[in-house]
Amino acid sequence: MKKALSVAALVVALTGSALAADLPSYKAPPPPPLPPPPLWTGFYVGLNAGGTWSSSNSTQVGTFPIGQPGFNPAVFPQLAILASGSVPSRNSGGFIGGGQIGYNWQFYNGMLLGGVEADIQGIARGNNTTNFTTAAVVVGVPVISNTALARSVDYIGTVRGRLGWLFTPTLLIYGTGGLAYGGVTTNTSIFQAGTNGFSGFGATSFSDTRVGWTAGGGLEWMFMPRWSAKVEYLYYDLGNVSTSGALTSGFFPLGTYGFTQQTTRFNGNIVRAGVNYHFNWGAPPIVAKY
Repeated sequence: MKKALSVAALVVALTGSALAADLPSYKAPPPPPLPPPPLWTGFYVGLNAGGTWSSSNSTQVGTFPIGQPGFNPAVFPQLAILASGSVPSRNSGGFIGGGQIGYNWQFYNGMLLGGVEADIQGIARGNNTTNFTTAAVVVGVPVISNTALARSVDYIGTVRGRLGWLFTPTLLIYGTGGLAYGGVTTNTSIFQAGTNGFSGFGATSFSDTRVGWTAGGGLEWMFMPRWSAKVEYLYYDLGNVSTSGALTSGFFPLGTYGFTQQTTRFNGNIVRAGVNYHFNWGAPPIVAKY
């Protein structure tokens, strides 16, 4: 009897093992793949160089006559007309070079990029003085009038936001816009002389930092880890500058015989290339989840 029970137990054990071997096995699913590293997120610094040229290349000169008792009243308006008009000026652009610093942040599954960038550049240029000469007969006296005009942007900087789309993980297409500032200078001098010995002179000047706006866009390529190269276009507008002064003479007509006002606009275009080094200090850590 005992022998029969032992045989039955052995049969059951063997059968259970066989059935267990036939059952399907279940394994835990593999962990999800790690997300791609945020190549662009973080701080960066870089250098740039390129060219700039102005969009407005003229200065409006308006001269208002002041009559002098005892003199022919027709003299002063005609002298004022000679010193008035739209005076062409040289392009206030040239070679541009400087540096930038910024921060990028990738979002929307790494497909979009937002950020902020600040930069400053110096401008190297040649002679920027223009001479504009007119002549007329004023109450029977030939008179010549010359206006010498110099205007320039000495440096320019921007503080801009950037928003772009990553066409590939390493190629960024972006638009940008924000604040622009620059050191501008304008100098105007007027000289008038007649064949009767008359001579008159007037001058105005302005030199200061102007604040305006800028907008543009560009391409940036991460050509190796932590290094990127970019090409960029910016339009800037620093607004209008007006200066005024007096026209005076030590000979006929005596003293001040007119007031002159000059208005010019400082706006232009920048095309530049640059290279950036990315520190990734501000990039969030990548945490694997299982």
